Parts: sequence; structure tokens; C-alpha cells
Amino acid sequence: MKKSFLLIFFISLFLIPMQKIEAQSLSATSSTTVTFENSGFPQWAKDLRRWNIISFGLFPFSMFVVTVATDTVKWYEANGFDFSPEGRRYAPWLLKSAGGVEMTNDEYARTILLAAGLSAAVALVDLLIIKIKRSNERRRIESLPSGSVNIERIPYGVQEENAPNEDNGQVAE
Repeated sequence: MKKSFLLIFFISLFLIPMQKIEAQSLSATSSTTVTFENSGFPQWAKDLRRWNIISFGLFPFSMFVVTVATDTVKWYEANGFDFSPEGRRYAPWLLKSAGGVEMTNDEYARTILLAAGLSAAVALVDLLIIKIKRSNERRRIESLPSGSVNIERIPYGVQEENAPNEDNGQVAE
């Protein structure tokens, strides 16, 4: 009974025509475009968001690095990097033999805290670098002379009346 019901159900799924579902979009006659303006947020909120993205994005990588480092330290303390099958029970994941010794709950908690701290520290260093670059750029812009620069373009081969003569460096008269 159950098998026949499943068979009828799957056959009916194949017989139902697939309908094309299109994504929602603006109509072709509408020329309105929707853009997101990022200028409404204060700079500290943008910096906090950048720190958040970097720290959470870096966490899996820092977790891997801290886990390998913790296993390597445990391996060294247990038997001093013994590469025999019995000694590799304490080795990190890449070198661990069958029947390897797993981390305790305290070691897992310490590994997670260290990985989170490493991620936050790297994100903080990135934030400091960005703030220093932004400050240097602001100082550079503030040190520029005020006013606008007028650039005159002269076609090649045409000299102005007061332009220096290329032959002797003198002003043409």
C-alpha cells in the first residue's frame, strides 16, 4: 500500500507540467531605478560594520589555525612529536592516526575563545590601519593650497608669445 502510494505520488510529480516562475522586476516602461544610498550612515557605523564583517568572516580560518596549534602543542607535551603510530594519536588533524585522542570540552572552549579573540584582534588591526590611512588622506587634502588650478591646453607645435624658446631657453620677443 505504502509503496504504491509513493509510486503514484512520484509519477504524478513527473506528469505535472513545470511552470516557469520569473523573478520580480521593474516593468520595461518604468524608468525608475532603485538604488541604495550609503551616505546616510555615520562613519563609526560603517567602521563597526566593516569590523563585524571581517571578524565573523575570519573566524572559520582562525578556528582552523588555533585548532591545529592546540593539537600541535598537545602533541609536543604528550610525547615530543613522536611520529610512530602510537605517538601520532596526539598529532593535529592532518597527521593524526586512527584512534586519535580528541579534545576535551575545556580545550574546545579555549580553542573557540582563542579563535574569536584572534579574529577580533585582526579586525581591530584592520580598523586601525583604515583609520590611519583615512587620517593621512585628510591631512594631505587639508595641506593642499586652496583655490582651483587652471590648465591651458596648447596644440603641439604652437608656441605662445611669452613661452620660452626651445632653442636657447629665452623668452621669444
